[in-house]
Amino acid sequence: MPRSVRVLGPAVLTIVALVATFAALAFGGGADAQLIQDPGPITRYGVPIAKLLTNLSAAGMIGALVLAMWALSPKRREFDLALDVAAASAAVMTVASAATAFFTFLLVTAVPFDLSDDFGQKLGQFVTTIELGQAWLTTTLVAAAVTVLCFAVRNHTALVFVTALAVASLVPMAQQGHAAGAAGHNAAISALGLHLVFAAAWLGGLLTIVLLTRALGTERLVVVLTRYSTVALVCFIVVALSGYASAALRIGTLDELASPYGGLVLVKVAALIALGCFGAVQRRFLIGRMTRGAGAGPFWWLVVGELVFMGLASGVAAALARTATPVTEAAGSLARTPAEILTGEPLPPWPDYFRFFTEWKPDLLWIVACGFGIFFYIAGVLRLRRRGDHWPVYRAVLWVAGLLLLAYVTSGGVNVYEQYLFSAHMLGHMALTMAVPVLLVPGAPVTLAARAIRPRKDGSRGGREWILLAVHSKFAGFIANPIVAAVLFAGSLWVFYYTPLFRWSMLDHIGHEWMVTHFLITGYLFVQSLIGIDPVPYRLPYPFRLLLLLGTMAFHAFFGLAIMSGTGLFLADWYGAMGWGTDALVDQQLGGGIAWSVGEIPTVALAITVAVQWARSDEKESKRLDRHADRTGDADLEEYNARLAAIAEHDRRS
Repeated sequence: MPRSVRVLGPAVLTIVALVATFAALAFGGGADAQLIQDPGPITRYGVPIAKLLTNLSAAGMIGALVLAMWALSPKRREFDLALDVAAASAAVMTVASAATAFFTFLLVTAVPFDLSDDFGQKLGQFVTTIELGQAWLTTTLVAAAVTVLCFAVRNHTALVFVTALAVASLVPMAQQGHAAGAAGHNAAISALGLHLVFAAAWLGGLLTIVLLTRALGTERLVVVLTRYSTVALVCFIVVALSGYASAALRIGTLDELASPYGGLVLVKVAALIALGCFGAVQRRFLIGRMTRGAGAGPFWWLVVGELVFMGLASGVAAALARTATPVTEAAGSLARTPAEILTGEPLPPWPDYFRFFTEWKPDLLWIVACGFGIFFYIAGVLRLRRRGDHWPVYRAVLWVAGLLLLAYVTSGGVNVYEQYLFSAHMLGHMALTMAVPVLLVPGAPVTLAARAIRPRKDGSRGGREWILLAVHSKFAGFIANPIVAAVLFAGSLWVFYYTPLFRWSMLDHIGHEWMVTHFLITGYLFVQSLIGIDPVPYRLPYPFRLLLLLGTMAFHAFFGLAIMSGTGLFLADWYGAMGWGTDALVDQQLGGGIAWSVGEIPTVALAITVAVQWARSDEKESKRLDRHADRTGDADLEEYNARLAAIAEHDRRS
């Protein structure tokens, strides 16, 4: 069975996916002839088929890379074989995405195919000047780059950057998933991006294991499967959440589940439930049986069954992209105010104090990140306690509180109003860069991970190995330096608001997510340099920590005062054009006041914490010296006194 499954598994996956695509296209009408400028059946079917092959090959590429980084050992042949699978998948993705770009051009323009220079010029113009064509060109070029890098790069650490590049190849696809300017565009990008990445890691990881069965052997297979099952469980949860979010945006109401689009969504839901059942059986029963030496035959039949349902879900997903949604995505068709035209979102209620706690605009990316951050932290604490180790309760409380605050800032009232009001934007900025890190840093997540996660002994790298490698890297040592952290913390304020980065963060959802990540990291590094518990290469003495804090916050306050007294408007064609009944300049000056005043509360908390740590450090040093004196009978003091007496005697005689 293991030998045949290496051929049977991929074949079943591909055949079922193709059949499901054709069936779903027929059911949903995704390949029906267009009433105006119909490009022909080859093009109408060519787009979803090429997209399907792109998705499957992307899964092979990302899944193989994730498996190599997380579950496989560079000391074994399995590692190189997984990279070969990634390279081959990336090569197929290059061709498939290029074909998708070609068929998409024919579908959008209805230009008949020929070999003339005019056709080539139009195709070249499409992929270089039109946003849709540029997206597929980018995907093709990135996939080609990953193909080369998978052959050229075999260093375990360097593969992090190759994997990041492979994941980035899916970003243009995620940005195409919802009409720009349509309501829910940003939420759709986050949901579809998460869906694509985690579905790829899930499917591609299983497919890679199937292809590596001969190289792994029975004993090694159990180890790799155990590690993969953890990844698969995380992927299942994220795929379910992101799939629900995407479906809710496109279906609207439960009544629309009776539509062709809703029917195909229900098929995907059924496939997901079946895959969840397969995963539960695998984790709870089959891996244990294989560990005890039982045959692997039932496991391989289960794998084939999983690939059948994965193929079904993949085929339906490719057809859904060509099926009309119940909720229209026509950009700007319902916009009635300048604010709605700019943001593409329905206007929220007028903000008051309570609205900031009752209005919500969930960002699935940060909800998922915070949820897993809380879960794995608590799991680590419980593991320590089960083996009798102590972990302070206050650290867990602060960590959970910090992530809950982060979830609120990125999904609550602040996120609702930050597009319309500069003051709300600045409030979120201050929370990200100061309030959230002040809660997260005392949680000491690196120390907890080092103590709670079991170390690997086969040369592979799990969570503990990757975290410690990152923390002890030269780059981490550089940016964690207190002076560098302070410069990044204070300097990034001026660079961000007085350069095009601010505009990018408002106009592009990717820019917005970068902004949140950047200010969270710079704030974390600065607070870590002052009160951190986790290991860093160098820490300033306590007096200099206070000086660094006061100097940096003075610079921070000057930034807020500069905005308060400024008469020029940031992004005048955005905040100044909302037409929302507010004076944009007055609101901007209010934002400057928030930057100046709100930042003082975390500053006081940091100063108090540094002072307390300083006092405790002196107390610990005094106790250490007392214990040393008790052990040695004050030998150091006796020696010092004897030395003074000798000097005095020498002076008396001379």
